[in-house]
Amino acid sequence: MTQVDLTGKTAIITGANSGIGYGAAKDFVRNGARVIMAVRNEDKGKAARERILQENPQAAIDVMRIDLADLASIRSFADAIKGQLDSLDLLINNAGVMMPPHSKTKDGFELQFGSNHLGHFALTGQLLPLLINTPGSRVVTVSSLAHKGSEILFDNLDGSKGYKKFQFYGQSKLANLMFARELDKRLKQHGLQTISLACHPGISSTNLFKFGKKDAPNFMKSLMDKLLQPADMGALPTIYAATHPSLKGGEYIGPDGKGRRKGYPALDTPHPVANDEDVINKLWEISEKLTGVVFDF
Repeated sequence: MTQVDLTGKTAIITGANSGIGYGAAKDFVRNGARVIMAVRNEDKGKAARERILQENPQAAIDVMRIDLADLASIRSFADAIKGQLDSLDLLINNAGVMMPPHSKTKDGFELQFGSNHLGHFALTGQLLPLLINTPGSRVVTVSSLAHKGSEILFDNLDGSKGYKKFQFYGQSKLANLMFARELDKRLKQHGLQTISLACHPGISSTNLFKFGKKDAPNFMKSLMDKLLQPADMGALPTIYAATHPSLKGGEYIGPDGKGRRKGYPALDTPHPVANDEDVINKLWEISEKLTGVVFDF
């Protein structure tokens, strides 16, 4: 993969304390970027920061708290960032929850749709002025193979009429993909330089794969390591989407192996379900309504 010099650039990565976000953070600081680890658990974030500093003592890396399941926390984070920075090169919308029991965010949204999609929608909208102010800036939103065959359940977004955890996970990841591509379209329509891309990690053994609230047993971990790609490989599509000079915006990046489950990053093709313009526009409108965040292009 092309190594891109990120000296002087600033990146915000949600969920940077583990898995794909941690892999991206390590890569970005190695290539000279300043990284802000936007994490829900500050202790875990600080521990991750220390591990990166042990490998790279000169790394410019900060930890800031954000809870993507709480619109007030997102606004507080965005306000703090706007108080510190007047530009932002990279926003990596990575953090996610995967297949929890039916539960709600602070604002009453179903947890997966609320955190994975609405939280990142609100964060991106509030940081948009900094991104627009930065030549060559990018927004990368992490989707999933689970978007395939999924749908946006507009009449049951909160799960009150029935909840299947994988169905709602797929919905949130379809929403991530639709958002990323629609954001790029709207940026281009307004003649702005900022680009937006989507990516997915294939199937990687990150700590999203938990059994209830417990870690997977050791035999399952070793099996997953053989069948799935490690988190550092899972991070490569995110890194590629964030840095590769050939990308123009709107692309979807994933592993190049069989079934797009493993391998090195390459252009992928979204499932046709992600191309429905009526659904995309309705999703955007309802996302603005639910979050109260209107994108000011």
